[in-house]
Amino acid sequence: MEQESFEDEKVAAILNEHFIAIKVDREERPDIDQIYMGVCQAMTGQGGWPLTIVMTPDKEPFFAGTYFPRERRYGRAGLLDLLPRLHDIWTNEREKALEIASDLVEKLNSSASTEKGQPMPERTVIEQAYAQFVRSFDAQYGGFGQAPKFPSAHNLLFLLRHYAITHEKQALEMVTTTLENMYAGGIWDHIGYGFARYSTDAKWLVPHFEKMLYDNAMLAHAYLEAFQVTGNELFAQIARHIFTFVTREMTSAEGGFYSAIDADSEGIEGKFYVFSPRELESLLGKEQAESFCRHFGITVQGNFEEGSIPNLLNTPKEEWMISSAFREYASSSLSHAQELERNRQKVFAYREQRVHPHKDDKVLTSWNALMISAFAKGARILKEATWLDVALRARQFIDDVLIRPDGRLMARYRDHETKHLAYLEDYVYLAWAELELYDATYDFAHVQRSMHWMREARRLFYDEIQGGFFFYGSDGEKLLTRPKELYDGALPSGNSIAFYVLQKLTLMTGQKEWEDLALGQIHAFYDQVQEYPSGYAQFLMGLQLSLYKTQEIVIAAPTLTDARPFLDFLAVQYLPQSITLVRTTENRMQLANSCPYTADQEPQNGQSTVYFCEAFACRKPIIQLEELRTVLAQQTNC
Repeated sequence: MEQESFEDEKVAAILNEHFIAIKVDREERPDIDQIYMGVCQAMTGQGGWPLTIVMTPDKEPFFAGTYFPRERRYGRAGLLDLLPRLHDIWTNEREKALEIASDLVEKLNSSASTEKGQPMPERTVIEQAYAQFVRSFDAQYGGFGQAPKFPSAHNLLFLLRHYAITHEKQALEMVTTTLENMYAGGIWDHIGYGFARYSTDAKWLVPHFEKMLYDNAMLAHAYLEAFQVTGNELFAQIARHIFTFVTREMTSAEGGFYSAIDADSEGIEGKFYVFSPRELESLLGKEQAESFCRHFGITVQGNFEEGSIPNLLNTPKEEWMISSAFREYASSSLSHAQELERNRQKVFAYREQRVHPHKDDKVLTSWNALMISAFAKGARILKEATWLDVALRARQFIDDVLIRPDGRLMARYRDHETKHLAYLEDYVYLAWAELELYDATYDFAHVQRSMHWMREARRLFYDEIQGGFFFYGSDGEKLLTRPKELYDGALPSGNSIAFYVLQKLTLMTGQKEWEDLALGQIHAFYDQVQEYPSGYAQFLMGLQLSLYKTQEIVIAAPTLTDARPFLDFLAVQYLPQSITLVRTTENRMQLANSCPYTADQEPQNGQSTVYFCEAFACRKPIIQLEELRTVLAQQTNC
């Protein structure tokens, strides 16, 4: 608050005219801290630092709170709104000041306003989006709307966050129903893994067989986060299988990721993916083939033109998980599960002998960045170090091949040729990937790289007059128009991801640079989002960070290894409204330069210490893991 608010000339002018401002060092005067922290907790139901108290000359408090920004954000009133109101109350309603103290905070927050012509969001837009998803939800098969059905994983990610914030059970049910039915249907390749682009029918049975890198990246995010929320090992298994598919079939020798696998082979769509009972009997024998066909819905009648698409739509859910590594979670016998898995591998080897669909081997920076972010998240949540290696290798491939000597990012690589100036989504997806890499490694260089790409995005794409980012750069070919894309369709838009990354960087660093750009996104696009909120699910994830409570978690430890018990615990928690920083003896100066609020957050008595803050109001330092567990269990994000 010191730099952001008290050193601001407008705030200082109001304070100097109407108040006597006193700054207290709580370590020098713990008595004052103890007394007024109690006041804050009694009046507001919570406490933390920085602590803000307004009192009479007789030292009788009539207002208490913690962190207040200069202007309204994070769901809190800003000082430019708050201080004039407090002065008015003291001047005109002095006798009632103490009586109204308990409900004053809520009243002030609800009445905070912004400058004319600069719309600020309200939570109603989140609720409207949620209501739209509820109305369009297919309660029987999952997904939204009618066939054809697209995965649109960002819709599911928004709903998971909405559930975490509001505890609306239906939000979670929509996600789990969709993820389970997608996996059961033919849109998932039950033999070789990976999701197809979309389903032609309502129950996800018959896909358009093309497999896209971006779908599998975004769905990996969705299944990983659903696993964090539910603990359902099925979702973790599906994420693992997505990564198996990508490393096996969509990764180049240099480390980049290919774009897609076509739907057809030998001129027939789906021919590579369908089977008949007769050919499987020839491969597996009659008894084994019958069991396999029964499990995967392969029939004589077929469910597609050339045979049967393997699926689990008529298989009991408790029998879905056949991999022997996860048998403790299923009810069927271990021997039967092992038998199915062995036969799946035989069928996969048999299918490999077929003519394969064409593989689109171009490497796109944006889609690679999405998959890097997915592998990094998977490495962190499921503790698979090899996936982190895959992510870092792909990131290095971009560094080596897709960045010109002058630093300009390029969009595409193929056959040893780099081509096309990178677009907005290339920059912002890469900035997001670097943040996921930081969460997997806690190497602050990744945050610095994320900031670099966002600064480059501002230089090349940002509209300094009206806000928002253009689709292509100022150095690009001049076309008929220079659009700003916002709608989150098959992929999240560049502007939506930019907004989300800017909000994350604001929370991580506290720097006004990122806050101002994030506000610019709101001013540029909020009116558009209000027209049909559910069409902008990724953008709404950025708004959630603005409208609801956030948590800033700093682990101060002698070394990264010392912080590991806390990090391992946090990795499996679903904390979408939080950021985590690790401050070590080695990186403390580097971190303090970019995140000044961490400068005084030291390990207590040489022990790893957690500084847990809500909207920058910090609790008492935490030393024990059990204490952190208790604090998280008590959290609400509303």
